[in-house]
Amino acid sequence: MKYRWRIAPAQPVFIAALVRELGLSPLLSQCLLNRGLSEPEAIRTFLEPRLKWLADPFQLPNMASAVSRLFRAREAAEKVVLFGDYDVDGVTSCTLLAEVLQRLGWTVECYLPHRVEEGYGLSRAGVANCLERMRPSLLLAVDCGSTAAETIAWLKERGVDTIVLDHHQVTHPLPAACALVNPQLSEPTQPSFRELCSAGLAFKLAHALVKHGRIAGWAPAAEFDLRPLLDLVALGTIADLVPLRDENRILVTAGMQRLQTTTRPGLQALKEVAGINGPLSVYEVAFRLAPRLNAAGRLETAEDALRLLQATTLAEAQPLARKLDEQNRARQQIEQNIAQEVITSVRTRFDPAQDHVIVEGQAPWHIGVVGIVASRVLQEFYRPTLILGGEGEEWRGSGRSIEGFDLAEALRECDDLLVRHGGHAMAAGLTVRPERVGKLRDRLNAVARRRLSPEQLQPLLRLDAEVEASELTFERVRELARLEHTGHGNPPVHLVMRGMTHARPLTRMGADKKHAKLWVTDGRKVFEAVLWGVGDGPLPVGRFDLAFVPGLNEFNGSISIQLKVLDWETRV
Repeated sequence: MKYRWRIAPAQPVFIAALVRELGLSPLLSQCLLNRGLSEPEAIRTFLEPRLKWLADPFQLPNMASAVSRLFRAREAAEKVVLFGDYDVDGVTSCTLLAEVLQRLGWTVECYLPHRVEEGYGLSRAGVANCLERMRPSLLLAVDCGSTAAETIAWLKERGVDTIVLDHHQVTHPLPAACALVNPQLSEPTQPSFRELCSAGLAFKLAHALVKHGRIAGWAPAAEFDLRPLLDLVALGTIADLVPLRDENRILVTAGMQRLQTTTRPGLQALKEVAGINGPLSVYEVAFRLAPRLNAAGRLETAEDALRLLQATTLAEAQPLARKLDEQNRARQQIEQNIAQEVITSVRTRFDPAQDHVIVEGQAPWHIGVVGIVASRVLQEFYRPTLILGGEGEEWRGSGRSIEGFDLAEALRECDDLLVRHGGHAMAAGLTVRPERVGKLRDRLNAVARRRLSPEQLQPLLRLDAEVEASELTFERVRELARLEHTGHGNPPVHLVMRGMTHARPLTRMGADKKHAKLWVTDGRKVFEAVLWGVGDGPLPVGRFDLAFVPGLNEFNGSISIQLKVLDWETRV
């Protein structure tokens, strides 16, 4: 068994209440309870996410100060520069805010740092170049800046005010910005927007500007429609892997509807090069659109991604989309080479009992792909992983973590070894001198050995319920689809059926035969099941328990129930 299984406990009393009050099936009720939803009103909002349920944007910390400073800038005809990040969240946020501010009368430009030459976030090098090229009097840091106290103080000495719009963890003392709009500063009693990414925050800032203008009787605000911006919000939110619940769920649900039929030339061209002709799902956004937008910023600069999203015609957008597609192919090759090198090296000396954190670095490794490589190495060994690369006296790196290990907090315990660092519990960035990498590895492993139990070093598979084959009807699978859009923080329904066998021999699928199709049965009902990416690995034999995601598959005009296999356990 690849995973340790944990089946959610049945809650018959709560289930009966939801069945009675909301008319839901016991199985859907159980799945909702497993996602922390027990109150009927919260469940109604979850199952029918509407924009009207969004909280007032002025409930966000320091939003009023940000809006006030921006309106002063408009009145004084000051130049505002949006200083963004080079990932999808940063680029979509800048695109959204530039569009809103320009249409409402601000003088605004965008600046995206060069990953290799200027580094991550509101770096001194990036800000200095920005000031030299654009001469702003107000800098709006988007998707960065929460830890940039020194840079913001340096800007202030030069007469440049800073607004920070960011969702990353903050450090103390807080940066002396005119406004630090960060949901991490909100009260725990305000959970609806605490997990917004910067694209969501950009939408909230746009909403706050329009709302302020409408209250003041400002005509441009009265006519402004925010809804066409939601395609960008959905793209940034899905790409940034924030939990798809609360306000993120509302924004993604509305945004996915916009993405399906977007009139934005850049997104039309991007879908074309990604080969997307039919309906979009979260999967297509996360694994086909987002990587192509990320490719430019990973290898050099994200300027082409920004230009693509801001394109006004297909003629302008299509060459940019093709270029991003080519860069994505190059990125994939670089990433695969480094990942294979790391995995091969670690495998020769990996000690599961001692190695709780993997830290690897080499000067030639491209810093633009180290985050993706860290994710692949984590999948192979299931350990928090940091991958570093670069040239000269400092290496830059990116880390990915496992459940139960706050990587950003662990890096804070290594502050004396690092040049800089920041991020989230599950993903973080850092800069370190190469001669300190060994000490960093030892320190992080010591921290992890204190905080992680042996059980936590085996991946957990949370299962919503154990079901009988007879329960999996078309009606039930369609009802479970009401939990869409699923993703991080709102996983697909995971179920288990006991005592299954093969109804007929399995077949291998795909040009490289890395996938398998099974026909499984409990002796009465037969289901088609697919096992993706199994390669030459083992397959279920004899009698087994099957963990899976249920879904509907349409082929040649026929619809059938199909099970996506997650894991299995042989019965003796």
